[in-house]
Amino acid sequence: MDVALGMQGLRKRFGDKVAVEHVDLAVPAGSFYGLVGPNGAGKTTTLSMATGMLRPDAGRVDVLGVDLWADPVTAKGLIGVLPDGVRLFDRLTGLQLVVHAGMLQRLPRATAVERAQSLLRALDLEQDADTLVADYSAGMTKKIALACALVHAPRLLVLDEPFEAVDPVSAASIRGILADFVATGGTVIVSSHVMDLVERMCDHVAVLAAGRVLAAGTVDEVRAGASLEDRFVELVGGRRTGEGLEWLHRS
Repeated sequence: MDVALGMQGLRKRFGDKVAVEHVDLAVPAGSFYGLVGPNGAGKTTTLSMATGMLRPDAGRVDVLGVDLWADPVTAKGLIGVLPDGVRLFDRLTGLQLVVHAGMLQRLPRATAVERAQSLLRALDLEQDADTLVADYSAGMTKKIALACALVHAPRLLVLDEPFEAVDPVSAASIRGILADFVATGGTVIVSSHVMDLVERMCDHVAVLAAGRVLAAGTVDEVRAGASLEDRFVELVGGRRTGEGLEWLHRS
């Protein structure tokens, strides 16, 4: 199996809090890989370490065979990242921002402009190309950040909650773009809280809780005959009942 993203023994601590404890994952090349877990499970920290935005306390990351921390420039050139809590140069227009992202990845300006225009059109942002990103809605900001992640035609996409605040029509367009990306040899890793979405989109999934991988494999292997949501709750635990809230009930 060719591995697009390999993580071995990743660990990260913030003061006394252990955020990630010995995460081992091998994401197959050409897969649509879902990473799911409850709030505080360590998903964002894991993805930040896997994409070079956060240095681990221990462990190794390989991007398509390139050691991320030994050769970060080469490795990062292979990745497109949509991080959690998107922070952008929001005093640029949408078109300027995507062109800037492309040129940072060493694309010629003319190529960056052409690709940026195509991405804005595909993501239904063409009419807002000359609007400052500071004036974009939350959903538009998410889409322009995705365009920045795609503009250099990476081989691996790592997306943290890409559908958050995105309307259903745009979400369908994004799913189509990502499906085509995988169908032509790319690899997508997506973090999401929406189990139904992951179950429909992804062919592989990993369940993370308390900084550890509880299960990983194909979606069918992980859900083991149940729905992914039921299997997730079973693995993670913590289902709460309405006990003590009888005062909410009407007789």
